[in-house]
Amino acid sequence: MGSDALFLVFDTSAAHCAAAVVRDDAILAEALEPMARGQAEALVPLLQRLMAGAGHDLSELTALGVGIGPGNFTGTRIAVATARGLALSLGRPAIGISTFDLVRDPAGLGAEPAEIVSVPAPRDMAYVCHYRYGTPRAAPRLIDPAHPPDDLRLPANMRVTGHRAAEIARAFEAGHREAALDDLPRRLGKVTEWKWRNRIDTERRPAPLYVRPPDAAPPADPPPLLLP
Repeated sequence: MGSDALFLVFDTSAAHCAAAVVRDDAILAEALEPMARGQAEALVPLLQRLMAGAGHDLSELTALGVGIGPGNFTGTRIAVATARGLALSLGRPAIGISTFDLVRDPAGLGAEPAEIVSVPAPRDMAYVCHYRYGTPRAAPRLIDPAHPPDDLRLPANMRVTGHRAAEIARAFEAGHREAALDDLPRRLGKVTEWKWRNRIDTERRPAPLYVRPPDAAPPADPPPLLLP
């Protein structure tokens, strides 16, 4: 793990294409383009432009980082399929970055022994996941943040981070930190580099993170095929 590690990171799990080229915690190129649809056509040209703008070739990459949700069903699959394809062709790892990872404090990714991370879910609900020192300890779940279930309680040092954190924490007399997904390309880069340096998820193929099945019927045009 040298000091010249180079990362290409991207996310299409919501109504956007977000991407960055990162080296040594420095952003060499970045973009965040609002986009309700059309990510499948826009993503690869965007990545090519960013790599060219950063003055690097794909062959120079150390690893890829890709947003895996939870988020938009088809958008998440677009990014994950692209990351898998690039990783296979380049012989580089592709590291999955969840929305929970992104909401956590970028300055303390390895901190917090008992953290519940919360992100928005449809119908005024929240997706939550239990973290310990930066690593998920249980599968994500859907909750009502106004009435969090008692079994969400952690035995000691509990802290709630993210969406409606104060409301959730109040039920458990826990600490809290409200957080939003601002500066998304930079957060993607920060988490990807941290995971790579700590060998977290570097040997695992990224896969979409779905907390529950999508509400709507599948679209007429199928999403991209995920490589095995």
